[in-house]
Amino acid sequence: MNINQLYEDLQAFIFEFGPKILGAIVVWIIGSWIIKLAVKALKKIFERTKLDKSLKPFILSKSGITMKLLLAISVLGMLGVEMTSFIAILGAAGLAIGMALSGTLQNFAGGVMILVFKPFKVDDLIDTQGHIGVVKEIQIFVTILLTQENKTVILPNGAVANGEITNYATEGNIRVDLEFGISYNDSIDEAKKILYKVIEEHPFVLDDPKAFVGVVALGDSSVNLVVRPYSKPRDYCKVYFDVYEQGKKALDAGGIEIPFPQMVVHQASS
Repeated sequence: MNINQLYEDLQAFIFEFGPKILGAIVVWIIGSWIIKLAVKALKKIFERTKLDKSLKPFILSKSGITMKLLLAISVLGMLGVEMTSFIAILGAAGLAIGMALSGTLQNFAGGVMILVFKPFKVDDLIDTQGHIGVVKEIQIFVTILLTQENKTVILPNGAVANGEITNYATEGNIRVDLEFGISYNDSIDEAKKILYKVIEEHPFVLDDPKAFVGVVALGDSSVNLVVRPYSKPRDYCKVYFDVYEQGKKALDAGGIEIPFPQMVVHQASS
């Protein structure tokens, strides 16, 4: 092949495919710019709506990916790529990748289920997979919790969606269960009055539902009283530790004894 023939072939290629390539580049640049604007506009719309903030990053991310995929298919079509074959190849590649990443796809499916059915949302206090914590983030593959010990726990969504979930924030309040033992010689009514005063004065104890104090058991060495105030889930630990401490001090100040375990032995006279 001589230089003239090569030049003619190159010229024919440029005249035939040059406009297509140039058009595809222009479409890609303009399309990418439009997609960027669309994602920004969608983000602003979400900021003005009451859409669950757990869904916002997921929808924005998937919307951007979908629009870019459609743009890429359009550009390839402009270049003369046979889309039927391309989609078949893409499907086969997707199947192979899916088999290799079955665990990841399970987490993806779990993330979709969590975002759609909403067993919990960001800022809820939940118990799942042996961890209790506040939901900080719901990503498409993992859920991130912040525990009471200030530890960040990252849980795979597949296990979370298929496991048991206790949501302490669904009703907006949580019952705090405590127990005090008093001496058999002390007044139950007086002890209840003291404990009611402690929980009524605590700033994080809710007025509704009403707190409850009552006898739960007659132990070997004490009369056991349950104390059951309600609080917001985020205040649970504060109420739990404060009421135990303040309840002990108040009972001591009121002359109510919290007895040690003891055994009374009667010796028969000979």
